[in-house]
Amino acid sequence: MIFDYALAGVVSAGLLVYLTYALLRPERF
Repeated sequence: MIFDYALAGVVSAGLLVYLTYALLRPERF
């Protein structure tokens, strides 16, 4: 069960970082 939470946390963090990067560098998208 803890693995599911860890995986969800990693995916959420990665998505958040990706969206933040897309907002900061809009010329690359």
